[in-house]
Amino acid sequence: MFGIGIPELVLILILALIIFGPGKLPEVGRAVGRGISEFKNASREIEQEIKK
Repeated sequence: MFGIGIPELVLILILALIIFGPGKLPEVGRAVGRGISEFKNASREIEQEIKK
């Protein structure tokens, strides 16, 4: 997974907690999840258009 291991993920999580705080972190996570989901959907649509 992009060469990211457990120690890197822990470091990213700690930095996110420091920057956004524990109250905003769920909102940020949801926004990132929605963004990834939209990107996947757009990729699938483009792939289907190319196959036509």
